[in-house]
Amino acid sequence: MTAYEATVTREGKWWMVSIPAFNGLTQARRLSEATEMAREYIAASQDLSIDNVTVHLSFDPIGTVVDVTERVETITEERTRAAELERSASHHARELAHVLAAADVPVRDIGAILHVSHQRAHQLLSSR
Repeated sequence: MTAYEATVTREGKWWMVSIPAFNGLTQARRLSEATEMAREYIAASQDLSIDNVTVHLSFDPIGTVVDVTERVETITEERTRAAELERSASHHARELAHVLAAADVPVRDIGAILHVSHQRAHQLLSSR
């Protein structure tokens, strides 16, 4: 699998997709189509299977917003950290639910302690 960089910018109603490695340029009506358009361009111009082409998009300034790529990267990092924290919190909640259940605390009260519904407390106790 070969990875390529592409840069997108907005021009009128179109997203212009620049592929610097080949001085290539393609366009897409919707941003959701930009990666696929770049992959198709690269595959066709380099005689590659499209399945062997990946594209990482970055953004040129969009209007007065100059730091789109950096802001997206920050959001992605924050979402990754949030997901890790959620996994950790779920693990700790399961552990505490099991310890409380072993101490004969009713499921409804386990839910109240963990600030979740009694149904969620039951799910925590049913999972490992």
